[in-house]
Amino acid sequence: MSLVSTWCAAAVALLLLAAPFATAGAQTPGKPYRVGVLWPTDFSTNPMFEAFVRGLRDVGWVEGSNIVIEQRSAEGRTDRLPDLAADLVRAKVDVILTGSTPAAVAARNATATIPIVMGTSGDPVRLGLVASLARPGGNVTGLAYDESLQTVAKMLELLKETIPSARRVAVLSNPDNLAHLVATREVSSVARARGIQLQPLEARDARELDAAFAAMTRERPGAAMVITDAVFTRLRTELRDLAAKNRLPLVYGQRIYPEAGGLMSYGVDLRDSFRRAAAYVDKILKGARPAELPIEQPTKYELVINLKTAKALGLTIPQSVLLRTDQIID
Repeated sequence: MSLVSTWCAAAVALLLLAAPFATAGAQTPGKPYRVGVLWPTDFSTNPMFEAFVRGLRDVGWVEGSNIVIEQRSAEGRTDRLPDLAADLVRAKVDVILTGSTPAAVAARNATATIPIVMGTSGDPVRLGLVASLARPGGNVTGLAYDESLQTVAKMLELLKETIPSARRVAVLSNPDNLAHLVATREVSSVARARGIQLQPLEARDARELDAAFAAMTRERPGAAMVITDAVFTRLRTELRDLAAKNRLPLVYGQRIYPEAGGLMSYGVDLRDSFRRAAAYVDKILKGARPAELPIEQPTKYELVINLKTAKALGLTIPQSVLLRTDQIID
């Protein structure tokens, strides 16, 4: 065999060995990439999805031009997420963006090869989605927002400082969200330390939300807190109206709630997280491996207060709280 023939055979062998590790960056020239989006609720009312699309556009990806977005919505039914994730796998998308902790779990259960970018998630290490935050080690990466001890403790502190008479606080969570199991445990430990009695309540949809508020009014808590969830984001105007009807002060984990008329929030702006998720998708489509892309966690937490809502509830926000506020909505 000649030297040239030997070299060619070796080159072919190397290409064959490399083939199983090809990434989305090896896409056929001229063919648009397919980005699957697995969302727990509908797309039309969710500002996080809009932020993701804007983020893609900012880095040069335009739907209908160089990418196709395959949308799958569970429409508030978490039990549909596994089937929808399997559908995206069958569609052979190049990458999957997930819009909640349950969606991330469903996507990871559906595929170990297609890259998955989390727009938000509870602790992905504790959930078994990644090996570590620094080196995920599999096909999952993205952003994680663990609304546990730091956040819920601050939310309770703000409620107590704003409404010193509140001895009983209702806590609304979604039982289908695995991250909420951790967050509610954290809330309980913090509440005990502060002498606050909790009223745990659950809701998966608008009907269960009405039932939860009916239970709140029977127990007459001094205030309530809502743990961040995509279902509650979709129902933010319903939450606002129920809180106003029952004259119940609510604190939330995202600023979109006081922007929609809720009382106050402490947490991160998840719209920024989903905009940043677009950068992960961009890197993966250009050849990066999710196993080597560290998980991002938020570093900026903000306090937002709607003074108009406070006045409607007959509340005077203490100056000590106002001085720490990042944004006041009049």
